[in-house]
Amino acid sequence: MKKLKERWNINSNWQLTVILIVFAITGSTSAKFAAPLTEFVGVEKEMGVWIYWPVRILIIFPIYQVLLVFFGWLFGEYTFFLNFEKKMLRSMKLGFLLAE
Repeated sequence: MKKLKERWNINSNWQLTVILIVFAITGSTSAKFAAPLTEFVGVEKEMGVWIYWPVRILIIFPIYQVLLVFFGWLFGEYTFFLNFEKKMLRSMKLGFLLAE
């Protein structure tokens, strides 16, 4: 835990706990939202794993990004998660999506 706190530049165990809770809630929520959206788009498991899962992941990705910042804000860690998002998008070469 100490390495994680140093890497993320946080001081307290409480802040680390809140951040980990936000990651857990965000992952679960985005996966839950992806099922009906995948169905809405018309992609079903019967189409095969090579179509279904890539489409589902492409649907989950933007949902996750938005929810991560939203839940971060809800739990009082907006700045941390906004900076986390910016860093992640830049490392994925998607920095052009940032409105800066």
